[in-house]
Amino acid sequence: MRTRTLAGVVAGVASLTLLTSCSGGGGSDPAADVDFSAAPTGTLAAWGFENADDVGQSRLDFAAGQLPDVEVTLDATAFDAQKFTTRIAGGDVPDVVQMDRRYVTTYAAQGLLMPLDACFEAQSVDPQQRWYANVVDDVTYEDAVYAVPQFYQPPAILLNMNVLNEAGVTPEQFDTSDLDGLLAAIAKIYQGSGGTPARLGFDPVATGQGGLWVLGMGGQLTDDTGKPTLDDPSNAAGIDALKEITDAQGGYAAVKSFTDSFDTFGDANQFAQNQVGAQVANQWYPNVLSASRDRISLQAVPFRDAEGQTFSLASGTAFVIPAGAKNPAAACAWMNDLTSTDAWMAAGAARAATIQSKDGLNTGLFTGSPEADEMIRSTYVKPTGDSGFDQVISTYYDVVGSGRSFGSSPAGQDIQNELNNAITAALLGDKTTEQALADAQQAAQRAFDKATAG
Repeated sequence: MRTRTLAGVVAGVASLTLLTSCSGGGGSDPAADVDFSAAPTGTLAAWGFENADDVGQSRLDFAAGQLPDVEVTLDATAFDAQKFTTRIAGGDVPDVVQMDRRYVTTYAAQGLLMPLDACFEAQSVDPQQRWYANVVDDVTYEDAVYAVPQFYQPPAILLNMNVLNEAGVTPEQFDTSDLDGLLAAIAKIYQGSGGTPARLGFDPVATGQGGLWVLGMGGQLTDDTGKPTLDDPSNAAGIDALKEITDAQGGYAAVKSFTDSFDTFGDANQFAQNQVGAQVANQWYPNVLSASRDRISLQAVPFRDAEGQTFSLASGTAFVIPAGAKNPAAACAWMNDLTSTDAWMAAGAARAATIQSKDGLNTGLFTGSPEADEMIRSTYVKPTGDSGFDQVISTYYDVVGSGRSFGSSPAGQDIQNELNNAITAALLGDKTTEQALADAQQAAQRAFDKATAG
């Protein structure tokens, strides 16, 4: 039996969605002499295209049809941060690289990526029109856009209605802006013995979704320049809420041990086994649970910020052109073809055919582009015959427009890692929330200083 936690999945979601679902640092502009309007021809080397599924392959096929004079060589190994800098330093420079969006600003600040504003102009693409604003914000540094983004699969709270009905709890009680009411609902659902959980009232996915809680409760991870602000006092509220939620269910160590045992992708998943009453989950996860639809009953509610408003966070992957790429004009055209509405509609058709062949449910395809999302929804996402799943699908479509960027920073990945370290230390009681955030700030600031040192 394969087991894997949602925390691990969310933290590594980029590996699941890799085609599957002005220079920073004060240097010269690495795209200054590039003619992005040149006819796309020749060979193009692309790296980081691991495990392309039906969604990815259909888009690759579409782009190939648009660029008959370009020969694309795909390196299907996973992106590796250390290998990327080694390749650039050694002159082994791909034309296109696919990576998690949290890395983009780091490399932009070091002058390792080409800014793409001229590329977008050459392709008649307006980033603010093609993608959600918060998705573009993820890959913007010093007023330049450095990547072509893809995917934005927002989080919401999945509800196990079999458990909620048994406990006499309503969906409305899972309101993250009302912590007292939420804790009362958790207490009605939670089951355990001696501090060891047998059923969680609510799995907040504390480290995998830490940014959601901290930013949603009014925190701030970076300032306007991308400098880390982990020690901002406003960041404590989200962590303190997570501590109250986990302490009410045996403590973070017990909760983490229990969730690590979940068969997240299997027939004995935590919803089928009634091991959770509710759980924070990104949009792709209901697709996994559709295989268990004859045994589970789902609904969903949005995550709400401290003011009670629907709140979401953007995350996903992106395509970049490294400085020194040999065929940037073809790279520019190819990346934009891969993320065009027509390419996404081809992906929507491919996914619909796959789902039909497996007697599955079409929960939608969240691309990072509002136009593509709506066209795929109207064309392929039909009533499933399961009112609970239909409500879940509708909820995710409702929250996708309320997203916020994590904050573009040259230390983006380090900030996320240090935030998770702070959350873990505070929830375990090893440090106070304030000390944990102060220590995380010091480490993140060192990473920021290194990334911006020129």
